[in-house]
Amino acid sequence: MDAADWGIALSLVVLSGALGTLAARGLLRSVRERSRVQLMWGIGLAFATVATAVELVVYAGIVSGLLLQTYVFLSAAIVGMLSLGSTRVIRSSLFRTSYTVYTLAMCATVGVLSYSTGLSSSAMVSQGVITGNPPTTLIIVSSLVTVPATFVLLGAVVVALRRSWRWQTLMMGVGACVLAAGGALYIASFPVALYYSEFIGIVLIFFGLVSLPHLATSPAPAGRSLSKTA
Repeated sequence: MDAADWGIALSLVVLSGALGTLAARGLLRSVRERSRVQLMWGIGLAFATVATAVELVVYAGIVSGLLLQTYVFLSAAIVGMLSLGSTRVIRSSLFRTSYTVYTLAMCATVGVLSYSTGLSSSAMVSQGVITGNPPTTLIIVSSLVTVPATFVLLGAVVVALRRSWRWQTLMMGVGACVLAAGGALYIASFPVALYYSEFIGIVLIFFGLVSLPHLATSPAPAGRSLSKTA
């Protein structure tokens, strides 16, 4: 590999490590605080960790149908789980319950279809990069997860910011939306977008989760912010 190849490989290693750290943080907090929100964020970030690890393995030249099936499933599941981690700011319990059931059911459906559909490495991988498009059925079903999830993430950010303006809320919400958009564009046949969105989204989520008191304004007394519940 030349210098550029080593740079890409190193960036994937760093991304996997950063995502793994954020995922572990969320999962540990979910246990400590018994928080469903933290659990969903932790699972979503854990899925993203596995996705970047798959990218690294494939980039190293190890390709299999199972890896590609896992990657297609995760491209949709990441977005779904992150969106479930943001629904706490939506006050309608009926919407939260209905959306949770719908998202989990659709993620399970994508998983079944992904692992029961044969994927060709020659069609989906080019020079170590996963660039191929999954079958049309998978695209359609995955979109039933990624499209609503992206809108829910955007809506949750808007609601949270209207209740309490915080830079942490904005960065974490935008970071999640960037990751969601990348997953949606991958499913919609723009695979390279997922690679860029992972880097940008992870950076934004990291700084959203890290305390930045010198940037945050005093929260308004009413409501909760996304960064407080995620």
